[in-house]
Amino acid sequence: MSSQLRIHVGQYSDPGRKALNQDSYGVCIPREPQLSLKGAALALADGISSSPVSQVASSTAVNAFLSDYFCTPDAWSVRHAAERVLSATNSWLYSQTRRSEYRFERDRGYVCTFSALIVKATTAHLFHLGDSRIYRVHDRALEQLTKDHRLWVSEGESYLSRALGMEEAVEIDYQALPLRPGDLFLLASDGVYEYADPGMILSTLQTQGQDLDQAARQIAEHALAQGSPDNLTVQLLRIETLPDSGADDLARQAEQLPLPPLLEPRQVFDGYRVERELHASNRSHVYLVVDQASGEQAVLKTPALDMSHDPHYLERFLLEEWIARRIDSAHVLRAALPTRQRNGIYTLMEYVEGQTLAQWLIDHPQPDLETVRELVEQIARGLRAFHRLEMRHQDLRPANILIDSRGTVKIVDFGAVGVAGLDEAYPATATATIPGTALYTAPEYFLGRGGTPASDLYSLGVIAYQMLSGRFPYGTEVAKSRTLAAQRRLRYRSVLDDEREIPAWVDAALKRAVHPDPARRYAELSEFIYDLRHPNRAFLRSTRAPLIERDPVLLWQVIALLLLGVIVFLLNR
Repeated sequence: MSSQLRIHVGQYSDPGRKALNQDSYGVCIPREPQLSLKGAALALADGISSSPVSQVASSTAVNAFLSDYFCTPDAWSVRHAAERVLSATNSWLYSQTRRSEYRFERDRGYVCTFSALIVKATTAHLFHLGDSRIYRVHDRALEQLTKDHRLWVSEGESYLSRALGMEEAVEIDYQALPLRPGDLFLLASDGVYEYADPGMILSTLQTQGQDLDQAARQIAEHALAQGSPDNLTVQLLRIETLPDSGADDLARQAEQLPLPPLLEPRQVFDGYRVERELHASNRSHVYLVVDQASGEQAVLKTPALDMSHDPHYLERFLLEEWIARRIDSAHVLRAALPTRQRNGIYTLMEYVEGQTLAQWLIDHPQPDLETVRELVEQIARGLRAFHRLEMRHQDLRPANILIDSRGTVKIVDFGAVGVAGLDEAYPATATATIPGTALYTAPEYFLGRGGTPASDLYSLGVIAYQMLSGRFPYGTEVAKSRTLAAQRRLRYRSVLDDEREIPAWVDAALKRAVHPDPARRYAELSEFIYDLRHPNRAFLRSTRAPLIERDPVLLWQVIALLLLGVIVFLLNR
């Protein structure tokens, strides 16, 4: 049986010698499948003593983080989700201070320190602001993992240099650490760690290891006995077991459900009547079916029987529908609504009457520029729906783009999609091979690097280039260029020719979109779309390309000739 993430948590907080406890703390350990998808979270916030409303800030920070983080999309990475939540919380706290009587005294407003630990799969994710601390018990010692954001003016005087709610924008310290069973983490406010003896903490954790709540209490009480004048909060988390790489809901489905047989027209399978086969390959079979209960048409896709012994393929196969259910866009194929429990491994998608862009290009070999712009804009809207969820399509090509009878473009085929959140939770779902089709695949994949939204932009740029010219910007050379040096030698072939009315600035926009270096492409899809319709002044000001780009051989011939002339001149003096 596959292992799952199991943790043991203990915590304790006390106002100490103060009348009011300005510390706030909390833990959230969700059930499966959310535990695998989002992890478990601990959070601690410490209000600053100079603020009469700081306890409101600390309570808000912890409660908002532990509730809102688990409401973020499953596809988001831990870092992206947590930072979005903390940024929103910081904005709210800052705005409360600006609207209060303390708007000119930030040390009396809605301000607090904040530290959080999220344990997901086999990784610990740390987020930190201020001077609370996160430690790891490592090699019988306390290893401080966070850095205090405190500026010392003199030996006895200091102030917080960074905290939640202090500034309009927030900079959050982030770390990701690999986990092992038995790892123990300690979160503590400054009222504890400034007074508690490290030796006492380690001995307490050793003797009270089975009761972490009691261990947290004893550490806080020890700090109080040592003279701590501040609030006291301690949180402890120990890793009991870690999940296997395949311990996820998709893997369980792949293990438990049988593969459907080959289906024939008019055959009824799992409540669906087969109309006809739409596509078949050595990896899958695709059928047009009708739901007998609702009468709705759908596309039913089954794995090929030969793939029954490939669990990784079956997981990726089921992942396609998982992805489709989380994207809401008119330009991305939707998953059909499930109406009953399934008795086999298959996916259900909406049926779209239309043709692929590859077929459309055969019928329209020389589309006008405006038509190309309209199609590219629709594809870009679909890609943005992926990117908002930290997904990358990674196989964008004309065969994976449908145009329905009304001219609406839909992106299909999610077999190569990269999902940041799932790549963290289930490393087995991340493809180790180069995704996509070589002619449309971004150069960075051939270097063994991971993809980014800029990789999808490259594929879109190639498609736009192909629609305008019938060719590819680098021919077939990209797939052969597997070193940085080889990719630097790639030369873009202008889309301009004497037979097509294409402005030079459109060619410049395409050249930037398909640049071999992802850092030199457009930062956003919207910039590329805008430049396809509006002349970019930088492109208009650009002069003819330098000779080294247009004809490097001729350049070196000219240089050699000049050097020869200099040598002859010197010899004849």
